Amino acid sequence: MTRPRRIQLSRRKGWRKPEGAVVVARPTAFGNPFTVAAARDAGWGGTDADLQRQCVEAFRQWLNGSEADWQGPESDAARVELLRRLRELRGHDLACWCAPGAPCHADVLIEMANRS
Repeated sequence: MTRPRRIQLSRRKGWRKPEGAVVVARPTAFGNPFTVAAARDAGWGGTDADLQRQCVEAFRQWLNGSEADWQGPESDAARVELLRRLRELRGHDLACWCAPGAPCHADVLIEMANRS
């Protein structure tokens, strides 16, 4: 079996999501709750690329149960639900809007869902 990969979603005419790929973009249950806009509003520093990287790392920490900027009952419930459904992603390519080579929460999901 080949390792799952990240697919970039597209609105380009004729583009089709590859068969078996799972969309993990917002607003799906697998979407990253940490956004560049919210990070900027919260005072996180850096360029958009820096903020995107920080949001992906915040997503990783949040899933691992580490201290995160999004906390409380709603956060806990969303994390528990996402972790419960993580097995649905095992073995599938994951599709998000992030550009190839850019940091993306889908890479975190691929890693976590396909751990041995």
